Amino acid sequence: MSPPMSPMSMRMSCAPLQACPARLLVADDDAAVRSVLSEFLSAEYECEAVGSAEEALELLGSGEFGLVVSDIAMPGMSGLELIPRVRGLSPDTLVIVVSGSQELESAVDALRAGAFDYIVKPFDLEHLQFAVRRALEHQRLLADRRGYETYLERMIERRTEELDSALRSCECAYRATLKALVAALETRDQETHGHSERVVNFSLRLGQELGLDAEQLRSLEFGSLLHDIGKIGVPDAILRKPAKLTEEEWVLMREHPSHGRKILGGIEFLAGAARVVAEHHEQWDGSGYPLGLKGEEIDLCARIFAVADAFDAMVSDRVYRRGRSYEAALAELETCAGVQFDPRVVEAFRRVPRQEWERLRRSRPAAADSDGGTPRAHAAAAASAAAAPARRRAPRGGFGNRTRIRHF
Repeated sequence: MSPPMSPMSMRMSCAPLQACPARLLVADDDAAVRSVLSEFLSAEYECEAVGSAEEALELLGSGEFGLVVSDIAMPGMSGLELIPRVRGLSPDTLVIVVSGSQELESAVDALRAGAFDYIVKPFDLEHLQFAVRRALEHQRLLADRRGYETYLERMIERRTEELDSALRSCECAYRATLKALVAALETRDQETHGHSERVVNFSLRLGQELGLDAEQLRSLEFGSLLHDIGKIGVPDAILRKPAKLTEEEWVLMREHPSHGRKILGGIEFLAGAARVVAEHHEQWDGSGYPLGLKGEEIDLCARIFAVADAFDAMVSDRVYRRGRSYEAALAELETCAGVQFDPRVVEAFRRVPRQEWERLRRSRPAAADSDGGTPRAHAAAAASAAAAPARRRAPRGGFGNRTRIRHF
């Protein structure tokens, strides 16, 4: 809370600001009229007088004037010609025209040229004074409005920046929370540790290659990260079974996309991600699960993720096999294009250089090594496999069938 203001500071804050007198410029070729106008207006304003439009423009080019009082009929440039030149040099400067012509057409021409007011000679000085005050008040109101509009624009910019910052903070918090949730889920299956982080990298690169916008990339990122969230609903006896699954167990395993959709249902900012989670096992020819969607019925982000997911599954080491080479994985993807995968996504994958995929695969958290798990966990798994070959987990569907890449 701010400290109370002292009586002196309160008096100072309430004191009116002393405004500088407005600067006026009189342009009239009649020396007598010019002298009368200059002397009369100088009582209240800072006033200068010239005998021609050309002199007026010269002064306007070297200083600011709030108002020009100009005759129309002057040697050389006329007052009507002066008006647009004044507006061009100083858009905020107003012009009052003083003329001996009483014709309506003359007044209309002056106003059309941009004059603020038209006064007919001979004129009453009080009438002129009222016109000058009205013009300067109009100018002040315009300046106040511009100032207020500028203030509002700055406030909107500041509030927008604050809102953007808050949204970025929320998104960072969401992302950190989701990563923690996925890390906890992956502790159930050390063999695929780090898999979600890798497929996020792969999926986003494919999404960029296919020209996805920011909203689609966000859905792709969160969907890739959470694609296996539905495995929370799969019993450990099935998820960690060290042998091939039975048909009954496969039925339960294939329910995890539906479990994931239900878990994320109702969370508005994860609506796009939920489609990836629900459809990432659908296949281009309609033979996938759980809904049997076909072709472009499948969410685009889910189609992109499917390719990234299959690539990571093929090139990653498992206890029961070594990871495939990039060339072998690419050949498998191309074989399955148009059957399991969207051909356009596979083509986008092929356009990305091999070195970039390798860099993306290495750019996951430092706690994970290049084999898909922590060094200690991977070494322990390898030692266990060497000591007890019979307990090695068998491939569930394997990669030998070149018409399908089966993973879950």
